[in-house]
Amino acid sequence: MTGPARVRVALVGLGWAGRRIWLPRLHEHERYTVTAVVDPDPAARAAAGAPAALAEVDGLDPATVDLAVVAVPNHLHAPVAARLLSKGVPVFVEKPVCLSVAEADRLAAAELTGGAVLLAGSAARYRADVRALLDVAAGLGPIRHIDLSWVRAHGVPTASSWFVRREQAGGGALLDLGWHLFDAVEPLLGPTAFDRVLGAVSSDFVNDPSRRARWKQAAPGASAADGAAGDVEDTARGFLVTDRGVSVALRASWASHETRDVTAITVEGAAGTAALRCTFGFSTNRQEAPALVRTRHGVARPVPVPREPVGAEYSRQLDELPALLADPGRRGVAVARAREMIAAIGRLYDSARPAARTPVAAGAGHA
Repeated sequence: MTGPARVRVALVGLGWAGRRIWLPRLHEHERYTVTAVVDPDPAARAAAGAPAALAEVDGLDPATVDLAVVAVPNHLHAPVAARLLSKGVPVFVEKPVCLSVAEADRLAAAELTGGAVLLAGSAARYRADVRALLDVAAGLGPIRHIDLSWVRAHGVPTASSWFVRREQAGGGALLDLGWHLFDAVEPLLGPTAFDRVLGAVSSDFVNDPSRRARWKQAAPGASAADGAAGDVEDTARGFLVTDRGVSVALRASWASHETRDVTAITVEGAAGTAALRCTFGFSTNRQEAPALVRTRHGVARPVPVPREPVGAEYSRQLDELPALLADPGRRGVAVARAREMIAAIGRLYDSARPAARTPVAAGAGHA
């Protein structure tokens, strides 16, 4: 008896995420066959070892591809995904799905034109510890406040990376880490509109070589730093209030004065709180094990959390994609969610933009 048909995948983009996250997991997974890779770099294409290696997505034949995994630089996510969707190729696009509300609308139109579905890539909700948090949060009664932070000690992308160029990245730590944090809000609150948004950003570490991410390897053929300064934020802080009066505090930092990289999510409800401390992503300077605590009436109780290998959430996400691909009700869902997220992120950036303000040194206000 044969199992379900394998999903024929084209991997579009062979940068760090394509090479280190998606390609090995797609090769290892029993439900997928990598039939093509797409990247403008001939060396990267050759190293991938796929049956077909193309420089442009226009060469992909929709009849031979069941899914395109798009892992190109941020500014190309929506344009590449829209081209594929318009051709009728289903797309799984890495976060951030889009860089503006206009791009989200373009993706929605491309879904309709090609009749294909767009699926979004943000792995936070697939983590075992986050799922444990969601289970506990379901018993907290009405949620009043959510506090989310992902703060790295050292984690600024390399100076030669598109990540630190606003023109290609669209933003810094808020788009990179903050997208994952926002993705954890939706399972807690459902589709959410924000009435009030206030944000602040800073760039104290983005051009400090000692604060670079130490776990990333450059893509084949990547050039050394050319001396150009990064022009995105390394830290973003925000406070948002939903149309139902729930407050959300958020901090995303590529670098800080902390000793290790920690992700923290606290959910406050009418019947108690739940607090998770762990480390998202692939950093080697991480919290040793996730810790989840429920507190009620002054009594804190630890909640068991399964331990899993670093990056297991990405494999778990691949486990669920075939069913999502086969579900006609998924069309438009990911685009609508991405539209909400980028609208909130855009409002945070807009709020922070009157930043011709002069920073005040500590103690400057004291006689």
